[in-house]
Amino acid sequence: MVSCGNLGVLYLNKRRRQLGFVLRISFGLWFVFDALRPVAGIRPLKEGTRSWGDEWLFRKDENELGPFSVWNITGTYRGNWKILDSANTSSRFPDFRKSNGESVIELVSSPTKITGVHYVQGAIIFHDVFDNAHNVGGSQIRVEGVYIWPFRQLRMVANSGKEAELSQEDDYILSNPYHLLGVFSSQVFQESPRDKIWRRKNSPIYEMEKHCNIEIAAQITHVSSSQNDGDRDRYHIEGLMQSPAVDDDGECFSPLLLNATSVNIEVYYNKAVNYTLMVTFISFLQVLLLIRQMEHSNTQSGAAKVSILMIGQQAIMDAYLCLLHLTAGILVESLFNAFATAAFFKFVVFSIFEMRYLLSIWKASRPMNSGEGWETMRRELSVLYSRFYGILLGGILVMYEFHNFLRPILLLMYSFWIPQIINNVIRDSRKPLHPHYILGITITRLAIPLYIFGCPNNFMRIVPDKSWCICLSVFIGLQASILLLQHYFGSRWFIPKQILPEKYSYFRRFDQNTSHATDCVICMTAIDLPQRSSDCMVTPCDHFFHTGCLQRWMDIKMECPTCRRPLPPA
Repeated sequence: MVSCGNLGVLYLNKRRRQLGFVLRISFGLWFVFDALRPVAGIRPLKEGTRSWGDEWLFRKDENELGPFSVWNITGTYRGNWKILDSANTSSRFPDFRKSNGESVIELVSSPTKITGVHYVQGAIIFHDVFDNAHNVGGSQIRVEGVYIWPFRQLRMVANSGKEAELSQEDDYILSNPYHLLGVFSSQVFQESPRDKIWRRKNSPIYEMEKHCNIEIAAQITHVSSSQNDGDRDRYHIEGLMQSPAVDDDGECFSPLLLNATSVNIEVYYNKAVNYTLMVTFISFLQVLLLIRQMEHSNTQSGAAKVSILMIGQQAIMDAYLCLLHLTAGILVESLFNAFATAAFFKFVVFSIFEMRYLLSIWKASRPMNSGEGWETMRRELSVLYSRFYGILLGGILVMYEFHNFLRPILLLMYSFWIPQIINNVIRDSRKPLHPHYILGITITRLAIPLYIFGCPNNFMRIVPDKSWCICLSVFIGLQASILLLQHYFGSRWFIPKQILPEKYSYFRRFDQNTSHATDCVICMTAIDLPQRSSDCMVTPCDHFFHTGCLQRWMDIKMECPTCRRPLPPA
């Protein structure tokens, strides 16, 4: 039997083991929290008992921080900026007059040797910051700092850096389709690299970097799954940007409130693919409309009524669109298939159908050369193709040289109906274009520029210009309206009769003493001349035909069916 003394010793030993286990657990927890304590103390900004951004950062609910998992915040963030105290504007920089605007934040995060801390590089692009006196619409500030991921805190300062160095941020920009297509569209549709260099040198941000410290404190939050459009996690940045003066002479400008949400690359890809599908569908419709128009003017007389400048101008536009889409596909490898498909359909439109139509119009306008053999035809073809591709290459050089006037150049290119209007007036042509072709081409030609310059959520990151879109729509709509009125009311309906030249009348008077019947050589039926009415037409060579017969004949050939002499327009 065990005595009471032995039981007491066993009980004390058991209590000591339990107490040692509790002490070891407590020591382990103290060691973990002590290891994490330096993380909260690291600040990329100026040292102080309490940084200027702490009060704003720690007002967040700690329950919103979530589990201590590493969030990869590398990406592109779009949002807006706002001056908190708009009355306290900068006296140092009078150009800084705007109180809010849009912003784009680029961040590249990489882990460091310190647990819980990531090194962050990036750039913040502010739109509509300065007044337009310097022709500067925004500014770009390079930043660097740390991301303390256990507390979701982002601390950054401005970093001018050396321009020759290629940082991680530059590598990210060179591989990001959001940036590649944005840079491509800005250089093609908005500004050239020379403009960017000039804007950079004349931007007031240079003086600001000399006289101001730029400090940013932000909080990272996870976008809820209901607002997340894709599989990749999205994050939201909300923070403050302050710029105390270098010489401690007050702030350069009031603190800015930044709000930005990461761009979902999957949604961006979908927008680009949907755009290429739209271009492909439009190209298919244009092919159908061209086939309908070619059937409408399948005769020599019908093709001669169509303006070769009108078709050539549209072919050059399609060639430019083919080159642009092919370049965009080469630039963004992941979207090459989509853009290459759109470029291929544009290539089919201009190289097969429009060039074939150009050739038929060229042959119809030169009927005397069509029977001189293959050598003459080959010479004519070489002249046609050399002129087309010469104008194509010259247009590229002109647009590169006068890139500042790109939108007026686009308006000039979209005046392709004007040559047909002038051609109708000069030749007094009857219904050279099918109404479906006029309406269909007008609508399909407007689709791409209205998307690029009018859609607020276009994937090319071009700022919408509603006034220019309205101007373009009214301009091309007015041309199409004049063509339709010419189709139904005559090609010279808007010209006063007093200034029109004399026109031959096919219903002119003739010798009424003629009593014998005359046969219409088109339908081989007799025409009773004494009882002639509006159903009979007389040519300048005094040959008689039924009105309907001669009109149908003139749609095929503008020559007399009897003596083959040229006929004036009806």
